[in-house]
Amino acid sequence: MTTEEKITFDWGDTRVEVSGFQPVLPKAPDGDDRQKVIAAARTNRLAALPEDAWHAVARGAVTPDAVAVQLQNQAGEAGLLMAEHVDGATLQSLHSRVWLTELFPGIQPRTGQEAMEIPDPKVMGVVRDGRPEALLTYEYQDHDHLRNHLWQTIEGTLRLNSYAPSVLARRVTRAVIAHPVELRFEDGSDPVYVLVVRDGITRVASAWNVLAGPRAEPDEVADLAADVLLAGAEGARTEAGKTRSQQMGQAREAQRRKLREEFERGCAPGQRPTDRAIQIGQTYVLPAQIAVGVEPHPDNKLDDADLFDDALRSILASVHVEFKEWTPAAQNVEVATRALNRLVQIPPDGVDADDLRHVYGLAVGRIGTADFPKVFKNGDIPGTALWRAVYLVNILTRPDLFEALKNYAKEIKGERRMATKGFAGLLGPLVDRPWRTAKQEVTKQARNAWTNGGVLCDDVVKADWDPVPTEDFTTLVEPARHGDENARLTLAVGGGVALIADKLLTRNVGSAVGAPRENGGVPFRADVHTTVGNLARRDNELGLWTLALTAQRFLDTGLPRNAATRRPLIKRSDPAQDADSYVHYKVDPAAPDRVFRDEAGEPVLLTQWDVVWASDEAKAHKETEKRHTQYGGLLATSAATAAPGGGQASAGTAGDDERDGDAPTDPGPRKPSAAQRTAAERRRLGEILEQARDSIDALLELAPQVGTWPPLLGRAEEWGKLHSAASHVQAELWNHRPPEADREAGGEDEPEDEAEAHDEDGDESAAEAGE
Repeated sequence: MTTEEKITFDWGDTRVEVSGFQPVLPKAPDGDDRQKVIAAARTNRLAALPEDAWHAVARGAVTPDAVAVQLQNQAGEAGLLMAEHVDGATLQSLHSRVWLTELFPGIQPRTGQEAMEIPDPKVMGVVRDGRPEALLTYEYQDHDHLRNHLWQTIEGTLRLNSYAPSVLARRVTRAVIAHPVELRFEDGSDPVYVLVVRDGITRVASAWNVLAGPRAEPDEVADLAADVLLAGAEGARTEAGKTRSQQMGQAREAQRRKLREEFERGCAPGQRPTDRAIQIGQTYVLPAQIAVGVEPHPDNKLDDADLFDDALRSILASVHVEFKEWTPAAQNVEVATRALNRLVQIPPDGVDADDLRHVYGLAVGRIGTADFPKVFKNGDIPGTALWRAVYLVNILTRPDLFEALKNYAKEIKGERRMATKGFAGLLGPLVDRPWRTAKQEVTKQARNAWTNGGVLCDDVVKADWDPVPTEDFTTLVEPARHGDENARLTLAVGGGVALIADKLLTRNVGSAVGAPRENGGVPFRADVHTTVGNLARRDNELGLWTLALTAQRFLDTGLPRNAATRRPLIKRSDPAQDADSYVHYKVDPAAPDRVFRDEAGEPVLLTQWDVVWASDEAKAHKETEKRHTQYGGLLATSAATAAPGGGQASAGTAGDDERDGDAPTDPGPRKPSAAQRTAAERRRLGEILEQARDSIDALLELAPQVGTWPPLLGRAEEWGKLHSAASHVQAELWNHRPPEADREAGGEDEPEDEAEAHDEDGDESAAEAGE
């Protein structure tokens, strides 16, 4: 068969046209070719690596003699290595085709904002003879930790995204970025040198997916990759004098020979290659850029041990800004941790470097939530996720660190200015580390709230304050009201973080203003940090109690029942479970238990409307009264139920003042324009539809009690009327959809209310062909 003939491959439900398939595989090099790499490396002053690391490079290269040529000095220069200049260093790299079975997936910044079951290994730079090397050490607990971490990386990557059809069609066409790593083990196992991929992990995982076949699930692909990459890792050495690295390398080479044999059996002359042969041929090798040297600049500020990793991360960050952008949260984690690492290297005057290392460990997860009070040598601090957040925010916004951190972050991002909101955005993914998985449904909205200022109100970032450890946040309310700034700002940060994490305080958008209280609406628009600051005013008793009770009830194990998440299409509720579930209640400072109750004596659930109302009651009354007049009373219900006293506004508020006898004479009802009446009617339609959903939920809850008769939605005639009315509304909504709705990709369902639609910014990027 000729390579010009078209080959089609059925990959699941997709028919893939394979291009570039070659009926032969590259030959395995011999030992002499690999020794040329070692010899050439010894003469290159800019590519200093230990010999074991060079063996890893030579084992990975498909053509070691070509690698040797790149390393050879030419006219006194550094050879043909590619030089990349970043802040503080120049990185030297070579290009080669590499065997897929020699590339280990590394730690990727993209997952720095995720909560992972298997912790990352400890990462350390290497300095030899007073100069940094293009080498890192990954320290695992044992081989099980290594295998589980590798498996988690492959499986998790494919769950998120796979380019398998594209790799099958065109192979991997863009080079991955790799470098040698020494794998160490705390249990005393022999160290192992391998090539680790830092950029292109999705491409590598997708190649393994192709090799595993179209029916393989991500966990099965991860099993295959782990079995091949870690072949020979267990058991005694098979030959005297062989290192564990050599033993594992020989085992992987044996796996490649098996794949070659399969490939050759499937490539009979004159016949179409078998599917298995195509899978092997398209994934056997892939291009790689391998970092082998790092040279510090004279103005470098980092420790030599941190120089290579920082330089490589800088290159990865530039790739994912210019080519395929990381999510904002992933970028924020990357910038924040690198800025904090630079602060550790050059601490401000009067700040202990060891203390900053503990802060760095707390921020990146090396120090666990339960352990951080011991590290900070304060046994009074509760070892909880929320208190971790309080201390982390307090430390990173101290006056002696705040400006220095912002300056480093600006340098890394290449920006001239960074506002407090920008800095708050960096903190969000560091703060939410302990509850990322449990509260993942609202993580995006929470991080949007952080980019809108988070809990960094003016007092938090400008005052010199210390958290007040306590098992009960409510004990801080009275000291805060009487001038204790430490207690007040502890409530601001603790309560503010809890409100944001549970989506009871989000980044307001225009459509949220005046929307129904139950749908996540707010009485007025305000930045998140402004709302937190107003809640924490010493003269705002309602606000302080809202912060205290929210912080006190906060759990990092899940979401409260009243988190403003999208409700399911069919609501299945267990009353017994609901009675004991995690929930935040609306606050009434005059009640003995500070819980607001309705006319039936039942506690009222806290909403974002209540939170924003509590931050500035006078403004809330004024804004809701204004809309009440403007829209002819259609918002009366929302305005009335928001007031702490139920249907009446509190005495002494702006709303009462406007109704006093001294208020201006009412000029009479004004006639709104057609556009204004349309907006009001549209809002009323939304409220009616929401009530219809509530009725459906109520009927479904009653179903077990009424048995099988009468029918849940009545006889056929009754059901027919309901169905006809619902179908008519649905049809009219569809027929009058705005033009941009037709441009939405795939016609996906929109969030259930406008506030959430504006709050959920799209950040998906298209998969790159063949990458």
